Amino acid sequence: MTLPPLLVGGRIERLRSLLVEHDVDALVVHRLVDVRWLTGFTGSAGTVVVAHDEAVLVTDARYRDRAEAELLAAGADARLLIAGHDEQAQRISSLVGRGAVGVDETAVSWAQARRLDADGSGQVVPLPPLVPRLRERKDAAELARMRAAARIADAALAEVRPLLGAGATERDVARALDRAMEDRGADGPGYGTIVASGPNSALPHATPSGRRIERGDLVVIDVGAEVDGYRSDMTRTFVVGAPDTEQQRLLDLVLEAQQAAIARVAVGVSARSIHRAAAEVFAEAGLGDAFLHGVGHGVGMVIHEDPFLARSDSPLEAGHAITVEPGLYLPEVGGVRWEDLLHVGESGVECLTAAPKTPVV
Repeated sequence: MTLPPLLVGGRIERLRSLLVEHDVDALVVHRLVDVRWLTGFTGSAGTVVVAHDEAVLVTDARYRDRAEAELLAAGADARLLIAGHDEQAQRISSLVGRGAVGVDETAVSWAQARRLDADGSGQVVPLPPLVPRLRERKDAAELARMRAAARIADAALAEVRPLLGAGATERDVARALDRAMEDRGADGPGYGTIVASGPNSALPHATPSGRRIERGDLVVIDVGAEVDGYRSDMTRTFVVGAPDTEQQRLLDLVLEAQQAAIARVAVGVSARSIHRAAAEVFAEAGLGDAFLHGVGHGVGMVIHEDPFLARSDSPLEAGHAITVEPGLYLPEVGGVRWEDLLHVGESGVECLTAAPKTPVV
C-alpha cells in the first residue's frame, strides 16, 4: 500500500511549548510509543531528553545504524547518543543538568525518577502525560494509516465471516482474521482479536476459546489491524441463523444507542455527553445495568488512549479519533456490541470502519 510520509518534524517544538507552561527545564520521555511519535525511532529500548535548546535520543549500540536512519527519515530534530545499558542513567542525568526535569507521572517508576537526579542537585517534577496529550490529535499522515488499517479489518472480516456458520471454533475464527489482515498488508492485529460466541458473548473482553460456534449463537467479533504503528478498532455482532425475539431486541437497541451517541459527536462537544446519549437509551429500556463499559475511547498508536468518553468532560477537538461502542451483556441471552472508529474533523465526522451491520449468518 502507498502511504504519505510520516514526518515528525515540529513535534518536539510543540512539546517544548508545554515545558514552558509547566516551568521545567527538560522532559525525559520513557514511554516507547511516545519516543516513536517524537522521533520515528521504532526500537525496543530508547529514551528522549527534550530540553529548550536540544533534543537527544538515547539508545544502545544495537540500534546505532537503525536509529540514525529512522531519525533522518522522519525528519526529527534530535541528535543520537549511544550508551551502554549501565551508563545510560548517568548520561541522561548529565543531559538534564541541574534544573527542574519533568517526567510523565504515569510512565516512570520511583527508581527511574531517583536515577535522573543521582547527585541530588536537581529537581524531578512529576507531570501529567504531555506527549500522549499531543498524540490525541491526528494529522493527515496518521489518519491515512488508520484508514488503511480500518479497510484491512473490514476486508478480513468479510473474508472470514462464512466460518461462523461452518462449525468453526472461536479460536479458529480469530486466527483466520489475524492471518487475513496480515495477508492484506497489516503489520499484525491492532490488539488481541476477540471472537466470543453464545454465553461467552456476554463477556465484553472475552478471550477466544475452543468453543465451537453453534446455530442460534450471538457472536461478538472485535477486530482491528495495525499499519505502520497505527491501529483501527471495530466490533460487529452476528447471529448464526435467525435471531430470536430477545436477540433481535438487543441488536436493535444497541444500534439505536450507537446512533444516538454518534449523533452527538462533533468538535466542542463534551466527551462524557456522548457516553450519556447511549446510556440514556439503555436506561429507558430498563437495561442500564447491562451496559458494562464506557461508550468509547481514543485510538491511535495505542488502542486505548484519551479521550475516554465516559470519564472526560473535556470537549472533543479536531483530529481526535474515537470509538463509539455501546454494548449490552446479559448472561442468559448473550452480548451485543456495535463499534465504529470515527475521525472528528472541523467539517464533520468521518467513519473509518465500513463493515456492514448485517448480523444474520
